[in-house]
Amino acid sequence: MPQGDLTPLTAPTRPRRRAAVVTAGLALVGALTLAACSSDPNAGAGTAPLADGQRANIVASTDVWGSVAAAVAGDRADVTSIINDAFADPHSFEASPRDAAAITDADLVVYNGGGYDEFIDDVLAGTPGKRTVDAFALFGTETDLHGDHDHAAEAAAAPVEPAAAEHDSHDGHDHDHGGVNEHVWYDTPTVDAVAKQIAAELGAIDPANAAAYTANAASFHEQLHAVTAITDSIAAAHPQAPVAQTEPIAHYLLVATDLKDETPEDFTKAIEDGNDPPPAAVAATRDLLADKKVKVLIYNSQTQDKATQNIREAAESAGIPVVEVTETLPDGFDYIQWQTRTAESLAAAMNAAH
Repeated sequence: MPQGDLTPLTAPTRPRRRAAVVTAGLALVGALTLAACSSDPNAGAGTAPLADGQRANIVASTDVWGSVAAAVAGDRADVTSIINDAFADPHSFEASPRDAAAITDADLVVYNGGGYDEFIDDVLAGTPGKRTVDAFALFGTETDLHGDHDHAAEAAAAPVEPAAAEHDSHDGHDHDHGGVNEHVWYDTPTVDAVAKQIAAELGAIDPANAAAYTANAASFHEQLHAVTAITDSIAAAHPQAPVAQTEPIAHYLLVATDLKDETPEDFTKAIEDGNDPPPAAVAATRDLLADKKVKVLIYNSQTQDKATQNIREAAESAGIPVVEVTETLPDGFDYIQWQTRTAESLAAAMNAAH
């Protein structure tokens, strides 16, 4: 498995186009028409089990959720990720007719939700009854991933039910800067819940292999502990240490590590929305770095622009470590490897910070 380090994930320079993009009318109509023509007559029913020897077909919105699905499915199902480009921006992705057909024909669709991958919602609107796992809907599910735990009954875990808790808090932590943060793949309890729900859905689709899917989800749960062990150690060593970030992609990573985001909200919100940050917010963010008021800069290398590159340069000039984060998997990494390396990089940067 690739080891954690601070090696940059080289990304092309391109401005973020964050505003929610709905597939152009004619393209989407064509996509849904093609999907309807090509789909199985049972698609959308969400109830019929597979015939003997048939493999489940899982479609994920991004390779992040595709990796989680693959960990649960093992070699008993086929997983396709619509977005698998390390430098793609899921917020602005437009589904092609081929993508829409794949989503419509899938036995199970796994996606982020929360407005992050709206192209999935667009297609699902035309296929009612489709089996889905919506990660954002599982946010707030109870877990034992942090702290001491007992796994005696893990292998027989029941299907996960979405928590009734509000989406603006988790484990007693309010969202920094308010509002809802949809980047739940950095929230390990949510990812754990997604894996368990995938196992439950696959067990209904493919009852003959239900026990194997449940066991795979339990194994994935154990692997997540390797990630949370690192984030717990950061929280213990650097409680409420100040950090900055170019946008709130890694919000839940900061929650898990008990690090405090000091970045002006006007800066991160503008970057997330694809706008130029107000000059005052840029100046305040640069001051955080120049005056060494933060220990680390969390930098989204996947969608960068002149404003974020200037902030990175300011951090490097001040000797402040930069930790890169992304929204899809780096080439050659699965979810556990990716999150382990990210957590290790953050731990190394925090330990190296002056």
